Amino acid sequence: MFIVIEIQNGASTSTIVNTYSTRNEAENHYHTVLAYAAISSVPKHSAVMLTEDGDYIKHECFEHEGE
Repeated sequence: MFIVIEIQNGASTSTIVNTYSTRNEAENHYHTVLAYAAISSVPKHSAVMLTEDGDYIKHECFEHEGE
């Protein structure tokens, strides 16, 4: 199992957690989140991918402050 966490950090912080049975499904959602984050109005918008054991796979963050 793979976990994708979306983090939106603006005036408050919100997280959305999704789980997937295959790495390819998780990769698809991870990159979908980042595609939206690239054009988001949220000051910091991130995605993180983990294994079911909590092992880190990767992350990326888009920062829009001051644009």
